[in-house]
Amino acid sequence: MTTETTSAAPTPPVLSVAMVTLGCARNEVDSEELAGRLEADGFLLVDDPAMADTVVVNTCGFVEAAKKDSVDTLLQAADLKASAHQGGRAQAVVAVGCLAERYGKDLAASLPEADAVLGFDDYPDIAARLRSIVAGEVHHPHTPQDRRLLLPISPVDRAASTAAVPGHGDVADVTTVGLGGPATGPRAVRRRLDAGPMAALKLASGCDRRCSFCAIPAFRGSFVSRRPSDVISEARWLAEQGAREVFLVSENSTSYGKDLGDLRLLETLLPELTAIDGIDRVRVSYLQPAETRPGLVEAIATTPGVAAYFDLSFQHASATVLRRMRRFGDTESFLGLLAQVRSYAPEAGVRSNVIVGFPGETEDDLETLCDFLVAARMDVTGVFGYSDEDGTEAASYDDKLDEDEVRARVEHVSGLVEELNAQRAEERIGERVLVLVESLEEDADGVVAEGRGAHQGPEVDGTTTVTDLPAGTRVGDLVAAEVVATDGVDLVAEALPVERSAR
Repeated sequence: MTTETTSAAPTPPVLSVAMVTLGCARNEVDSEELAGRLEADGFLLVDDPAMADTVVVNTCGFVEAAKKDSVDTLLQAADLKASAHQGGRAQAVVAVGCLAERYGKDLAASLPEADAVLGFDDYPDIAARLRSIVAGEVHHPHTPQDRRLLLPISPVDRAASTAAVPGHGDVADVTTVGLGGPATGPRAVRRRLDAGPMAALKLASGCDRRCSFCAIPAFRGSFVSRRPSDVISEARWLAEQGAREVFLVSENSTSYGKDLGDLRLLETLLPELTAIDGIDRVRVSYLQPAETRPGLVEAIATTPGVAAYFDLSFQHASATVLRRMRRFGDTESFLGLLAQVRSYAPEAGVRSNVIVGFPGETEDDLETLCDFLVAARMDVTGVFGYSDEDGTEAASYDDKLDEDEVRARVEHVSGLVEELNAQRAEERIGERVLVLVESLEEDADGVVAEGRGAHQGPEVDGTTTVTDLPAGTRVGDLVAAEVVATDGVDLVAEALPVERSAR
């Protein structure tokens, strides 16, 4: 009698991966989706790229400076691989994100230092892709295409599409440690990479607008809203992971719900999000002025738990320039919108971006913009000089200004904005602010907190330093304070006594 023995298939080695994220908060969400998929498939996530078998760089492809930063980061990761014999581990460097999606095989050909360039369609199978790349298999990058063509023209027909939409995740019952243990309901595939008290949350992806200077819709695709139930489920999960503020991100939040049959869906979603246990503040990003309806202004400005914060993409104030940009509005309508905001919330935060040096911009157009900025009294304004972007309508325009003139106009407007933003900060002296504590440190006067008031969005809108903190203050607390000084757009505040903080 003979006995047959069978041996189990060898367990594949555990591979470590480091995610390096560039660009906006939308990219941060995409990276956390990729991290969730990888961890669920057995990858070990590490913070230090030098200690990772695979370095995944989530690139930005928005403007020239961001593209350069992405390429430089990929080259730095490739250097780690080249020096792996000196103690590092990197076996593969992989590009994902907007730059990879936008340029595909062209990026791969121009950057042989990267082992692979993956597009958005690779995201659902990211773990299998990385394993094959580490094993030495050659990945053939995609030929870039206009991702708007992947979805139906009619927004209401898009829900049935199977096209990959980064950051929306597969909503399913997931039971991995990276997602907080056994699922109790629908969970988005995501793994937090930052333990801070603020977390970005995808509201939608893509854009249906056709701004003549912007290439984003071509590589991000048409506008697709996430279902409210998915947004709420992920917000609950984020609260369980320690998030106290959720930052709703998209390419155009004012369009939320139009493809779900209800353009006022955001107004009804906001109070549902603020009712989630553990979520103390909800913030909305990227509002398109031409679509910012009165009901949405009221909802953001007056709903308890929602930051009175208006991220309005004005881009310019001259009606002539705006028409060439394929946008709508003018100084009068924009100031009317701001007056409406401040009628509900006089202390509301307002930020925007503007483009100067756009083809055909005259001295009078520039003066119109500057006059608007003076009258608008915004907290923060980003100033960008125009440059041609591949595949955009504006790249074909005549009447382009030379680079020196664009640079001079950027310097002029930036100087004006710096002064105006500092003045607006000074207007807040004596104001009560509710600060989300993001870090604590000790100095000669005791423990000091750094965080953000309701008018300050993450990363780009300045911070508030709070002194005289109540005993036991922790990261993630909301502390009421009074502004006593400023440093540019940054504020210095003193914590109010607890009895006054509670009001």
